[in-house]
Amino acid sequence: METIVFATDRRIGKLLILGAVLVFIPYTILTLIFDYPLILREDTGTILTRFQAGGSTLIAVWWAFAVTGLPLLEAYVLIGQRLENKLPFIRWATILGVASGLVQIIGLLRWTFVVPVLANNYVHSTDPAIRAASIVAFQTIHQYGGVVLGEHLGQLLTIAWTILIASAFNQLSLFPKWLSWFGYFASTIYLLAQGDLFATVIPGFPVWDLAGLIGSTLWLIWLVVAGFQFLKLGRQEVRMVLV
Repeated sequence: METIVFATDRRIGKLLILGAVLVFIPYTILTLIFDYPLILREDTGTILTRFQAGGSTLIAVWWAFAVTGLPLLEAYVLIGQRLENKLPFIRWATILGVASGLVQIIGLLRWTFVVPVLANNYVHSTDPAIRAASIVAFQTIHQYGGVVLGEHLGQLLTIAWTILIASAFNQLSLFPKWLSWFGYFASTIYLLAQGDLFATVIPGFPVWDLAGLIGSTLWLIWLVVAGFQFLKLGRQEVRMVLV
């Protein structure tokens, strides 16, 4: 049983680090080749034209951005299995974490399987009605798949999971307290990004433009640090048994 626990801690650590790094890579590529996320502030015609110009490479990067978070889902489950017998709320935290990943994957995959069709119709059609319909369809899909699923629900569920797990780390004294507070801080900044979403339907809603970038970056850093803490925990447990 002890060997299983040690192996689980090491696997959790590796998955958290791997997942965070893998998510960061396609995100960075998108900022370079598609000017993401600033491109989303442009008019729909510009977005569709730029997307069409990106070709299959851009589609592939968006697909990678959607699926590279899968290692994190396994990490969520393993953390839940590791801690659920110690705190009653961990099972709910696991459900929220897995749900957050799934809705974000579903939301992001619109760029792989829906937006290419709309961009092709908009760029290559000479029929004004088809071009206009492509714009409306993109706005609808983007508002639902992006704003509602990926950003609103996805981010809120991610924040909830982070706060609950950080609280568990603190209550169980599993890691240094600063790690939990780092998680709370990153979650607070990340939560402020919701203002940008409400501003899409409520004109004048307060917005901090950098909240999403800073919050998501801090969250990824927190995952990496937590990953190294799990690796360290696994090594410490092995040494204690050997002694």
